[in-house]
Amino acid sequence: MKIKIFITISFLTLNLMLQAQEVVPISKSDVLAKVSENNTSIKISEEEFKQARADYRQTNAVFLPNITLSHTAIATNNPLMAFGSKLNQEIVTQNDFNPALLNDPGQIENYATMLEIQQPLINLDGVYQRKAAHSKMEAMSLKTQRTQDYLAFEVEKAYMQLQLAYKAVKVWEQALKTAQANKKMVEDNFKQGYLQRADVLNMEVRVTEVENQLQNAKSNVQNASNYVSFLMNDDRFVIYKPSDDLDLNQADVVFDAVPVNRADIKAMALASEAYKAMNKADKMDFLPTLNAFGNYQLYDDQIFQGDANGYLIGAKLSWDIFKGSKRFGKAQKSHAEYEKSKLEYQQYLSKSNLELNKAKRAFLDAKNKLGLSALAMQQSEESLRIRKNRFEEGLEKTSDLLQAETQYAQKQLEYYQTIFEYNYAQSYLQFLTKE
Repeated sequence: MKIKIFITISFLTLNLMLQAQEVVPISKSDVLAKVSENNTSIKISEEEFKQARADYRQTNAVFLPNITLSHTAIATNNPLMAFGSKLNQEIVTQNDFNPALLNDPGQIENYATMLEIQQPLINLDGVYQRKAAHSKMEAMSLKTQRTQDYLAFEVEKAYMQLQLAYKAVKVWEQALKTAQANKKMVEDNFKQGYLQRADVLNMEVRVTEVENQLQNAKSNVQNASNYVSFLMNDDRFVIYKPSDDLDLNQADVVFDAVPVNRADIKAMALASEAYKAMNKADKMDFLPTLNAFGNYQLYDDQIFQGDANGYLIGAKLSWDIFKGSKRFGKAQKSHAEYEKSKLEYQQYLSKSNLELNKAKRAFLDAKNKLGLSALAMQQSEESLRIRKNRFEEGLEKTSDLLQAETQYAQKQLEYYQTIFEYNYAQSYLQFLTKE
């Protein structure tokens, strides 16, 4: 008796909590829109793309010049620096060649403003590094696209779970009404002496079980609503109610192989291309580089002045003949990374096709199960109707009626679960074959 009172109190408490929470109707299109706009995983993926794009933009330095503007102030009595500063300022006189002044000059101040330009001409390793960065950027863009595709699929699943949870609530609410009505009928028959006390107790146990199942179903509504809130990055965690019921989704499903231009697979291929380009860049590091340079200088003995000027232009061809064994090891490592990326691509493609074949079988199983579960639900409903009529006429036991009630509720839930599995398998196939 204490257990029954406790369960009843818990059931009423949960009902009050659900009533206190805000119930918000929502459609699947609303969820998709909010997820696309607010989901954290999508935002993280977009930031990763921005990082890759920034890395690619850094490689513009392979073609664009480095330009530096500087202003330097010095004071010195160093013989060489002092004489050189006077030369730069164009103020050297005959008296400055006096050996005594050359060896022991007085302090001189020099202010130099310099505009310096360095222009890369031939840097083949940098060119291939740029190609690698570009491939990585495109791969991250495709990763973002695939993340959006996955979140759209996840919304489909979460929304269907919410619909299924409400279906379960509806089934158990109807089962509770039926159980309470049958309980009243059993109590009336017991008062008239047609049934025993054990029959009444069995019916009370049945009502308690249904109340407990209804409580669990309502908790599942909260869980499904919370997951929808999580996908939308909404911290209110209200109770959502789908604007449409769980129905069969009869859409065309493609059973072809996994497309190689699917976003994530194409991203894997681009990642392999990036490793290939990096390997070529390491090989090109053995070749010489050619860079042009130039500067324009202004000199004076006053700050931010420039009575004297000069320029310097030139080109530098440099070739690092040998750097120990560092470059050899680096090239070997990048080659191994490239070969590894090719194997990972083939493995990922094979695994994706394996997953597709598994999803096909799951879809066909759900499709076959659908008709059987619908027939089982209809048969259990008819069985309950017959047994209830026979029970009212005193031709059936209480246990038979309870069994028919339980079976009908179970078959209803199994039918709706099968609809969910069918729609889910269909959505998953579309996700796997989406180009």
